[in-house]
Amino acid sequence: MEKRVVLFLILSLLIIVGYDYLLKELGWLPPGPEAEKSRPADQSGLPSVAVEDRQVPKVEPSPIDTAVASGQAEAGSRRPVTTHVASKEQLVTLSTPLIRATFTTRGASLRSWDLQRYTAKNLDELRPVQLVHSGAQFQGPLTLSFPDQAIGHEVASGLYEVEQDFDVLDARHPVGQLVFRYRSDPKGVTVEKRLTFRHDSYLVDVQLTVDGATGAMDVGLGTNFGIVEWGEGFIGLLGAAMSVDGKVEKEMPDALWERQSGVRWVALQDKYFLSVLVPSQPAAAVVKKEGDKLVSAALRLQAPAGKGPIAFQLYAGPKEFDTLKALNIGLEDTIDFGWFIFGSWSVVKTVAKPLFYVLRFLYDFTHNYGVSIILLTCAIKILFVPLQYKSYRSMKQMQTIQPQVAALQTKYKDDRDRLNKELIKLYREKRVNPVGGCLPMVLQMPVFVALFNILYMTIDLRQAPFVLWITDLSVADPYYALPLVMGVTMVIQQKITPTTMDPTQAKIMLILPAFMTFLFITFPAGLVLYWLTNNVLTIAQQIITERYVAWRGITQNVGSGAEAGAS
Repeated sequence: MEKRVVLFLILSLLIIVGYDYLLKELGWLPPGPEAEKSRPADQSGLPSVAVEDRQVPKVEPSPIDTAVASGQAEAGSRRPVTTHVASKEQLVTLSTPLIRATFTTRGASLRSWDLQRYTAKNLDELRPVQLVHSGAQFQGPLTLSFPDQAIGHEVASGLYEVEQDFDVLDARHPVGQLVFRYRSDPKGVTVEKRLTFRHDSYLVDVQLTVDGATGAMDVGLGTNFGIVEWGEGFIGLLGAAMSVDGKVEKEMPDALWERQSGVRWVALQDKYFLSVLVPSQPAAAVVKKEGDKLVSAALRLQAPAGKGPIAFQLYAGPKEFDTLKALNIGLEDTIDFGWFIFGSWSVVKTVAKPLFYVLRFLYDFTHNYGVSIILLTCAIKILFVPLQYKSYRSMKQMQTIQPQVAALQTKYKDDRDRLNKELIKLYREKRVNPVGGCLPMVLQMPVFVALFNILYMTIDLRQAPFVLWITDLSVADPYYALPLVMGVTMVIQQKITPTTMDPTQAKIMLILPAFMTFLFITFPAGLVLYWLTNNVLTIAQQIITERYVAWRGITQNVGSGAEAGAS
C-alpha cells in the first residue's frame, strides 16, 4: 500500500510540476506578449515613464474623502477644459495614484495603461506594469466598431476630437472626465465616448452615445489587454473569461467564442492582472483567438435608434481580492482558489478562502507575509497533530510486523487468495490498520492544495519582501538558499520516517528530495518557504512522537495483540 501511495505522489508531482517546467523553463514555448513589451518605450511612440521608487509599495486604494467628494468633485476643481481638434493623431495622457493612461485620438482607444503601484522588470529596469499589449496590427482597448456596417472601419480608425478637464487626479481633485467625439459628415454618424475617472479606483465609467447608426456594435477590450505574462502555469486558466447568467466561464477559444445574451462581464486575465468590460445590463460578448497566445474580447451591444447613451464600465488592474469583491459582480472568482490537477474543485475552494483570510489577518499584525506564512503553517500543523500522530502510529505498527508480512508473502507467493486471507488475519491479531498511514494524508490534502493555490495565485505576495535577499515572495529565491535547505529537510524527514520498504527501495527513494529540490528552484519563494516550514515542523513532530509517545504505545498494543493471539 505504501509503495503505491509513494508512486502516486511522485507521478502527481511529475504531471503537475514537470509540465510547467518543461514548457516554460526549457524554452519549448515561443516568447509571449511580455517579450514584446520589453522593448524600449521610445520605440512605441509613447513618452517613457520614470520610476522614482524602485520598490513601489502596494497600498490599498484609499476612499474618497467625504467632503471632497461632495464638494470639489461636483464643483469642478479641475483645470480648464482643453479641446484638441481632430486634424492629426494626438496622444492624451492622464494619471491618478493608481494608473497612468495614454489615449490616442485615432479611434479614441488606449495606447498604454500603467499600474503605478506594481512593477515589472523591463530591460533590467523596474517599470510600472503595462497592461496594453503592443502591436500595430491589433485594435486598442475601447475601440468602437460596427461589424456588419460599412461605417465600422471608419469609426474604429477615424480621428476624434477630444476634451480633457484634468491631467492628474488626487484627493483634492478626485474626479475627472475625458470626452472623445467623432462625426462622419457623408454618412451622418456621430459618436461620443465620455470616460469618468476617479483618483482611488481602477474602474472607469464610460458613456457611449451613437447617432445615425443602428444594429450591433462592438466595444473591444483589445488584444491581450490585461495579460502581462502568458505562461501556461499549472494552476488556473489564462486568457478569456465571462460571467454568463451568474456563472463564471473560463475558456481559451480555438477560433471564436460567442455568447448571445446574459453576459454580465467579459474579461482578459493572467495570474495577477485582468481587464474587464461590465455592461449596465446583461449583453452579448465575443472572444476571438488572434494567434498563438493572443486573444481579444468585446462586448456586443445594440446601437440605439435615438441619442440615448449606453453605459458600461472598464476595470483594468490587479486581481486584488477585496477590490474585485467590492464590485459585487463576481470578479473575485477569476482568482481560482479551487484548482487541483487540471480542474477546479469546490472542496479546495471552500478550504482556501478561510485560509486566505487567516493569512491576511496575520499579515495585519506582522506586516510581513513571510512571517505570516510561517505562523499559518505552524497553526495548520498544530491543527493536524492528532491525524499526524495516527498516521505515524499506523506506519510504525506496519514496520513492526513487516518481517511477518514478508514471511507470509514468501510462503504464499503462488496463492494470492490465501495470502490476502492470512494478511487480514495477521492485521486483526496485531490490531494494525494497513491503510491507517494513508487516510490522514488524504484528509489533509485539500488543506495543503488550498494553501499551495493561495501562495501561487494571489497577488498579495507580489513585491512582498521577507528578509535579507528575499525581496519578492512571488518570484524564485535568486540564490537558491530556500530550495536547497528544503531539500536537506526532505532527506532528514525520509531518514526518520517509518517505512516498510527494504533498504534498496529506501535508497532509491532518496532521489525524491533531489528531484523536488530541482523543481522548487523555480517556484515562488513564498511557496518554498511554506514547504520548508512544513518539513521542519514534521521533523520536530516525528522526533517528539518517536521519543515520548509512539513507541511505548505501539509496543504495548503489539505485545497485547500477540498475547491474545497465542492464547
